[in-house]
Amino acid sequence: MQQSTASQLRPILPILIGSALMLTLTMGLRQSLGLFMPAITNDISVTVTQFTLAIAIQNLCWGIFQPIVGSLTPRYGFRPVMVGGGAIYLGGMALLSVSQGFLTIVIGAGVMIGIGMACSSTALAMAVTARTVPASIRSVMLGIVSAVGSLGSLIAAPLGQSVMAAFDWRVALTVFAALALLIVPAAWMAGRVDRLPAPPIQKDSADDKSLRDALRMALGDLSFVVMTMAYFVCGMQLIFLLTHLPAYLALCGADPMLAATAIGVIGGMNILGSLFFGWAGGRWSKQALLGMIYCGRSFTIAWYFLQVPTPQNTVIFAAIMGFLWLGVGPLIAGSVAERFGLRWQAMLQGVTFSFHQIGSFLGALGGGLVFDLFGNYDVAVKFGVSLGLFAGIVQIAVALSRRSGTPGAPQPA
Repeated sequence: MQQSTASQLRPILPILIGSALMLTLTMGLRQSLGLFMPAITNDISVTVTQFTLAIAIQNLCWGIFQPIVGSLTPRYGFRPVMVGGGAIYLGGMALLSVSQGFLTIVIGAGVMIGIGMACSSTALAMAVTARTVPASIRSVMLGIVSAVGSLGSLIAAPLGQSVMAAFDWRVALTVFAALALLIVPAAWMAGRVDRLPAPPIQKDSADDKSLRDALRMALGDLSFVVMTMAYFVCGMQLIFLLTHLPAYLALCGADPMLAATAIGVIGGMNILGSLFFGWAGGRWSKQALLGMIYCGRSFTIAWYFLQVPTPQNTVIFAAIMGFLWLGVGPLIAGSVAERFGLRWQAMLQGVTFSFHQIGSFLGALGGGLVFDLFGNYDVAVKFGVSLGLFAGIVQIAVALSRRSGTPGAPQPA
């Protein structure tokens, strides 16, 4: 069995490597942008609210374009979409490095990086992986690619903070732009998936339906709808932390390197979390696991923000959050492929992700507005924790009430 699996993976390994590298670059660089907020807002005429609005627009563009991009891959293939997205991402990072005001930050960090993420990040990387690997190991391989994709923030955050401390934020973002250049060849390599034969049509799935009918089928499925709405809350919580944790720690008088360390720890623990939940998703209810992640995050956020931040509890907080961070990726991708097949997976996963990004838009912008109004993040934290617990409990309840099949059974092709 091991030899058989190895022989199956050998010819598709370049595709998986390209997909993971593309994911680690797009996610790692983008997740570290919050580190630059204090320096940028102090250096040019941009307020905290304006910077967070740009990040919010990034997430909104990512969410709006994700289902559109996913619907294009069955017609045009993955390679042109992902390579084009990588080029747009690179342009956005380069524009951000030379920004002089709010407009260029919105266009670079907001619109261009947002579109680039839609074309060359999580949903496309997960769709490429699901399309490439055998169904029997799909959940595990989704977790592995997601885990490798987590290395980006582990490297990018400390690198960006170190370069910014030694020079300035413009030099650090120029280094980020140089790293973003690697997205294009990674996307080209992952685009070899277009040469593979079309996957077999899954019985009673969306594979043999039109785009409109596939979408109608998904929106009529209670589990899909609940998963999508819970993903909205997921986006709200995570982007709030990525965007505002550096500012929160600065407000508390912490060393600026602590924020970079926290983001790096999140990236490192993402690896373990992605591997674990990729493995667990092949054995237990993926949607129940999602609910547990949302509840676990909410309890962790409440615990951390009820204390005075120290280097010790900040690293512990980052480690727990990191473990629970990207585990949602393989679970949602696997759930969509399992329920609806592979033909429209990128589009349907894009639909769920669009709600995630609407939540991200509100989390980034709302956190900035709360800070400007009250001078702290207390209201934002209480709201995020309450909503996260509600979403997690509902997700678990629906998953358990609609559970079918035997845990550990092979996933449908």
